[in-house]
Amino acid sequence: MKLEGIHHVTCITGDAPGNLDFYVRVLGLRLVKKTVNQDDPTVYHLFYADEKGSAGADLTFFEYPGARPGRAGAGMVHRIAWRVSSDDALDFWAGRLADEDVAADSADGRLRFSDPEGLALELAVAETDDEPLVADHPDIPGELALQGFDGVRAYSLAPDASRMFLDNALGFTAIDPPAEWEARGDRRGSFYGYDPAPPERGVGGAGTVHHVAWASAIDDHEAWRERVAQTGANPTPVIDRFYFRSIYFREPSGVLFEIATLGPGFATDEPLEHLGERLSLPPNFEPLREQVEQTLTPLANPRETWAPH
Repeated sequence: MKLEGIHHVTCITGDAPGNLDFYVRVLGLRLVKKTVNQDDPTVYHLFYADEKGSAGADLTFFEYPGARPGRAGAGMVHRIAWRVSSDDALDFWAGRLADEDVAADSADGRLRFSDPEGLALELAVAETDDEPLVADHPDIPGELALQGFDGVRAYSLAPDASRMFLDNALGFTAIDPPAEWEARGDRRGSFYGYDPAPPERGVGGAGTVHHVAWASAIDDHEAWRERVAQTGANPTPVIDRFYFRSIYFREPSGVLFEIATLGPGFATDEPLEHLGERLSLPPNFEPLREQVEQTLTPLANPRETWAPH
């Protein structure tokens, strides 16, 4: 039983229109699902990914309008890394970000920058046989586009305390223990790294990561819950999110983990070619549509203004 790397990373924004513009227009991801937080349907849950809405490329945001800026601290993911194919891709992105007045630092095959709300991001040249997970964009050549997650980095006060859990319970492979790990299945993998925590306590808010989800085959999901429970990590019951099923728990360093299934997928309730174009609500939320639509920030999909390919 293996986890297939990162399934998705969920973050917080206080500005859905600005968030949409940055991740779709600037970074070239596709809005693949415009729905609501199923634990609080008064707020958006936006999903950005590759053209197919694949796990492994899926960055998501809860919108709390006007949310205070957050600050990553111990027990929180503080940086998200995507793969790109080459140094030429890094050069392309350095120029594109400069054109958008986004400050970026380049070193050792990596380009680091932040989104408009301060969420730390990274592009890395990665040698891998994993399928590139790419979205279409008229201004971004496919060979230079983002190719899915490379991994995430978290702050920890005691990363060694997580060693047994990551190894024995989740089957991560130690790359440089206790600071560097990899979750790799038969098709994909992602790294999970620790950095020393800053002295300031973390504060949840806009520009912070809420949780990271790891990908499981549907048939293995219940077994993963049992394995996590046997370690005393106290996972939630399996929760049906309609597009996938989830369990949640905290690993010993305090980071909120989810294990999410590979399927049913985002094309369950709208065709692949029209993902993200309308507000999608799981069936049990559909009776609330009129009420929900009145509370959400109006959003225009940047793709609607693009010239046909």
